Parts: sequence; C-alpha cells; structure tokens
Amino acid sequence: MLKPNMVISGKKASNRAPPQTVAEATVRVLKRHVPAAVPGIAFLSGGQSPAEATLHLSLINQLGPLPWPLTFSYGRALQDNALKSWGGAAANFAAGQKEFAQRAKLNALATTGRYTSEMESQAA
Repeated sequence: MLKPNMVISGKKASNRAPPQTVAEATVRVLKRHVPAAVPGIAFLSGGQSPAEATLHLSLINQLGPLPWPLTFSYGRALQDNALKSWGGAAANFAAGQKEFAQRAKLNALATTGRYTSEMESQAA
C-alpha cells in the first residue's frame, strides 16, 4: 500500500492549479513511477480542505481505469468538519457524528469517481 500526497500547488502559490490539472498531474506521476503490482494507493489530504481533497480523489478516479485501487487516508480532511461540529461538547456529539458520516459517504463516492462538488451543498 502506498500513501502519497496528490500533486497540488504549494500552500503559498498565488496561482493554484485547477482540480482537473491536479488529477491529471497526479495520475501522470503515478503511472510513471508506481508499479502496477502495488496493491493500492491511499492518498493523504496534504493540507487540502475536505471538499478539495474529495474532489481531487473523484477526478483522479475518473481518469481510470488505473492499475491500482485509489482511495483516501484523510485524517484531517475526513475528521475536520466532524471535530468542528462536535467541539468537544456532549450536546454536539450527534452533529459531529452526522458530519463524519457525511464526509465518509462523499469520500466513498469519490473512490468510484462519482462525487461532484455540488454534493457539498446537498449534504448540508
């Protein structure tokens, strides 16, 4: 299992690459350098927002078929919204669970290339 970052612009870049460019550059690098025998690739979020990381993963998967299954290993991008909703307060526990389940659902769709950014507003 390989756990790389996606090919994204640096945090301080004033001209950030659009999502499709990120997907294409990431697939290009993987195809050039990762043997097909690798059993899978689980991307780190690399400081991306939850929505950005999910969109990139979906676009990357849309460029298939690829020799490896691609998924996420997003700590922060998977948990960030849930932790903010929960805020450590018992009264907000259910809201945190709801946010976590929603982000997991969106990321599951991204692993098959079926996620779109419009789903973010529908999820609210």
